[in-house]
Amino acid sequence: MIIVFLLAALLVLAVLGTANLYLWRRLVRDTTRGPGPVRRAGALVLAAGWASAVGALVAERTGAPFLLQRVLAWPGFLWLALSLYLLLAVLAGEALRPLLRRLPARQARTAGAVLPSAAPVPAGVPPRESAPRESAPREPAPQPPPPQPPADPTRRLFVSRVVAGTAAAAAVGTVGYGTYGVLRGPSVKRVTVPLAKLPRAAHGYRIAVVSDIHLSPVLGRGFAQKVVDTINATRPDLIAVVGDLVDGSVKDLGPAAAPLTQLTARHGSFFVTGNHEYFSGAEQWVEEVRRLGLRPLENARTELPWFDLAGVNDVQGESEGHGPDFARALGDRDTARACVLLAHQPVQIHEAVRHGVDLQLSGHTHGGQLWPGSLIARAANPTVAGLERYGDTQLYVSRGAGAWGPPTRVGAPSDITVIELASRRA
Repeated sequence: MIIVFLLAALLVLAVLGTANLYLWRRLVRDTTRGPGPVRRAGALVLAAGWASAVGALVAERTGAPFLLQRVLAWPGFLWLALSLYLLLAVLAGEALRPLLRRLPARQARTAGAVLPSAAPVPAGVPPRESAPRESAPREPAPQPPPPQPPADPTRRLFVSRVVAGTAAAAAVGTVGYGTYGVLRGPSVKRVTVPLAKLPRAAHGYRIAVVSDIHLSPVLGRGFAQKVVDTINATRPDLIAVVGDLVDGSVKDLGPAAAPLTQLTARHGSFFVTGNHEYFSGAEQWVEEVRRLGLRPLENARTELPWFDLAGVNDVQGESEGHGPDFARALGDRDTARACVLLAHQPVQIHEAVRHGVDLQLSGHTHGGQLWPGSLIARAANPTVAGLERYGDTQLYVSRGAGAWGPPTRVGAPSDITVIELASRRA
């Protein structure tokens, strides 16, 4: 196992090293006239970006002083997103590079073409008499090929600067807009889900689903307040927080989570753990959310007036002996009643189907968060975002309210979803 880990680490380092060398060549070396302070500064920027990114990840995982985490988090995590889109933009620029080179070259050849003309006669030299018409025609002297314009290093430098500048502008614009989208807070989606067993009296019952808030050194109390205000504005009957509330300890992030006490719903607010709770001290956070007024469902079920609401722990809890237990949560329930299950990861849908769950509410995927991350998320999860059916069980996956790592989303905007249950008897 250790050998496999080391080989994987070496592969990741090799890929990152190659990618950064490529970026340095295209963004720094090819855009400068020679070695000097500009090239050294470019190399320093790349090195500093990755140093801050590694520092931010290590500080978060090792529980470094919270002030240090905050200092490293913004530049470090934003660099991860920026370097991704710099690489994609520079790769896209390779297709434009030959076209930009060819256009000036064609113009240069046109401008350098010279029409043939008679050679001038020096002054004082009498003109030669023309040969008699009877003499045999003389073979024309072979003409040398027209001179080719020499390679123009100025043009190459210009093309490199145009491509690099365009790529940098595109990457900065993409990351800037994606970060603004996260910081302004999640939007509200409304989805109607019909349930065959739901009684007519429960038609129109509204569940506000929020996942992956990811309170952290970057997304703090102000962000939590935006999420709470957005949820309360929907006036739900029930609130479901389906995991990955935090990235840090209760000591550091307890004040950031304090606005959760303001959550208001007719039948209360419920919580299940996500994988990141187990990186942050799951037992302490379960007690903290209970203190804040949420009810944790740890492999447990509660009977609401018109349906059962159950929750299971996240798969990551297995590492601490607190993994999901579907039998405990669902084994003895009345199967004639509709059942809604809170489970952080979509992969838990298969157990939900086996236990006759009508609707599973999940998060975890972030919808991919940073395109083309959606392709990776699709390979690892049965559903990346939205509503899908698995046999008699429906699965809804939220893209989440916050963001992990870079506070940035591209192609996967954040959301809070209001699930409106519909009775087929209505």
